[in-house]
Amino acid sequence: MATKSFVLKVWRQDGPDSPGTVEDLTEYAKDVNEHASFLEMLDLINERLMADGKRPIEFDSDCREGICGQCGCVVNGQAHGSQRGTTVCQLHMRSFEDGQTIVVEPFRATAFPVIKDLVVDRSAFDKIQQAGGYVSVPTGPKPDANSFKIGKEVSDRAFDAAACIGCGACVAACPNASASLFTGAKITQFALMPQGAPERKRRVSRMVETMDDLGFGHCSNIGECEAACPKEISLESIAIMKREYLKAMLAGS
Repeated sequence: MATKSFVLKVWRQDGPDSPGTVEDLTEYAKDVNEHASFLEMLDLINERLMADGKRPIEFDSDCREGICGQCGCVVNGQAHGSQRGTTVCQLHMRSFEDGQTIVVEPFRATAFPVIKDLVVDRSAFDKIQQAGGYVSVPTGPKPDANSFKIGKEVSDRAFDAAACIGCGACVAACPNASASLFTGAKITQFALMPQGAPERKRRVSRMVETMDDLGFGHCSNIGECEAACPKEISLESIAIMKREYLKAMLAGS
C-alpha cells in the first residue's frame, strides 16, 4: 500500500464568536493511503486526534459522492482544491505530493458565518431558494410527456443549470463573496422552461433582492465562481439572471 505524509495545517475555531487559528497537525498526517479521499484523510486524522484525547476536526460531509455539496472547504487557497470540476470528497490524496504542505480552511464570506472549524452556516442559500426558487403546478393526473414541447438544446441548458449542488464554492472563490452564480443557476433552470413562466418575474425579483439583503457581494465578472464550481456551472446563468431581473424591473414586478 503506497502511503504519503503531509505538512497539514487546519483552521480551528470553537464557535462563531471565538477567535480562530491555524493548527499544525503534521504529526497526525503521516502514512496516509494515497488512494484515500480528502475526507477519508480527515477521518484518519480525527481517529488519531481522539486516540490522543484531543478534539477532532469538525467538517461537513454527507454523500461523499460529489452530489450533495456538503463537503465544502478551502484547500490551499482554492475552494474544493485545485482539481477542476471536483468536490472535496472526490479529491484524492494521490493528487498531492509526498511531503506537500496542505492548508485547510472554511469558506470565507459574511453570509457564511463559521459554526466550528471547517463548518459554516450556508442557510443563506436556503433562504434565497425559498424566496422564489420553485414552480406552482396544478395537482391532478400526470400530464402527458408531450404537453410541453421543449427543444433538446433548451432542456440541456436548463439541466446544466439545475446541476448546481449549492455547495457555496462560488461564494468562497469570489473576491466579492457574490452568490450570483448560485442564484443565477436556480433562476436559469426555471427561466428556460415553460413550466417556470408563471412566476418568472416574481421569482427573479424576490431571489435577487433576498441575495442582496443577506449580505452577498455583487458580481464583477471576474469568473472565479465558474472556475471553482465543482459542477462547472456556466457564467451564462448570471447573464440570464441579470436579463430576467431587468425584464422584471421594466415590467414593474
